[in-house]
Amino acid sequence: MEKLFKQITQDIMTRLKPGEHLGLSFGGEHTTFARINAAKIRQIGNVDEADLGFNYIWKAKCCTSSISLSGNIDEDLQRAQTELDRLRTEARQLPDDPYLVIPDSTETSLNEKFGTLPEADEIADKILPAMGQADLTGIWASGRIYQGSANSAGGYHWFASDSFSLDYSLITPAEKMVKATYGGTHWDQAKYETFLADSIEKLKLMSLAPRKIEPGDYRTYIASAGVSDILSMFSWGGVSEAAIRQSESSLGKMRNEGATLSRLFTLSEDFSSGLSPRFNGNGEVAPEVNTLISKGELVQTLVSSRTAKEYGIESNFATGGEGLRAAVMSAGELKEADVLKALGTGVYLSNLHYLNWSDMIGGRITGMTRYACFWVEDGQIIAPIENMRFDDSIYNILGDQLEAVTETALVNPDVGTYDGRELSATICPGILLKSFSLTL
Repeated sequence: MEKLFKQITQDIMTRLKPGEHLGLSFGGEHTTFARINAAKIRQIGNVDEADLGFNYIWKAKCCTSSISLSGNIDEDLQRAQTELDRLRTEARQLPDDPYLVIPDSTETSLNEKFGTLPEADEIADKILPAMGQADLTGIWASGRIYQGSANSAGGYHWFASDSFSLDYSLITPAEKMVKATYGGTHWDQAKYETFLADSIEKLKLMSLAPRKIEPGDYRTYIASAGVSDILSMFSWGGVSEAAIRQSESSLGKMRNEGATLSRLFTLSEDFSSGLSPRFNGNGEVAPEVNTLISKGELVQTLVSSRTAKEYGIESNFATGGEGLRAAVMSAGELKEADVLKALGTGVYLSNLHYLNWSDMIGGRITGMTRYACFWVEDGQIIAPIENMRFDDSIYNILGDQLEAVTETALVNPDVGTYDGRELSATICPGILLKSFSLTL
């Protein structure tokens, strides 16, 4: 993959004319997929794909595009040359962009991460026996993912990493479900079996008669997967500097009104895990760690070079969308074994779903409880609860009502495949809340 990208880069950059600038991006994967139904593999296959993105600039005009690559160098070189000519014609018809950022970074990097993954012919033997008689439906994906960036100034970056994920649902005869994702870069059979066994135990509890609870404010524990869903909202009207400047951010109150969150809450963009590359589409390299919120105080935001140019501030080389690529929430002191005891009587939420801002400026999030969510009394799970809608503010969830944070932060991989397998993941603990608002 890198050889292909490097050859195209070397060829296409020599074809640029005076006044032209070009940024190239590469995305590809070698992936083994397996579709599982009723704890049996029903379909298995491989995906080998690669795409080349263009960011073409002429004077103050810019246009972008992408093409699929075949792996045949002669065909791909011709396709790239044709696309460059097409962009030249298109760009000359566009208006000037006043905040155009020319990709001029000359930095270079090569980052190859190697994991330990089951071989394709081992997958069934590794993952199926632990499922036992459970009715499990899911998708297995494993293999190598590639990203590259190059520009006409001489910048060049390459990143490749091995990873796996098993995104699954366990289903009772009454069609009640437990959902979870086990993923990482180094396969550990014992950890996988323990993780799956925990889901199977929750499935047994889902067979109990469900309890309907009335709308109200409840003492609540939200597990790591649910916290990950909440943190994902920070990439949409949250930690973006542009969003704050344009009054479209839930953190505007922290910048403009001095609002704070709990001292137990620290959020960083942290690339030290090696799960995601530090370079963005312009070939700019972000710091290894950017602390965004420290002990409840807003320290900084994600600032792209375009935003920096528009507002006359310094960039920390975020992506164009200024979203989180490597979100890490700091762990706390609550032991996992003590969660139910610490909760006492209240609601245990394994997952949250269909999240959206109900009041972005006020920081209010709405969504649904779903899958393994339980009513707890005196530290004991009594029954699953019927699905409910919640609507509460991050200034409560991660602020005044945050009582404790678990000492273990789990990796929650992004299992999206819209443009290929995702590299990003959210690393976060579970949280115990004094109060959480269930509304319907």
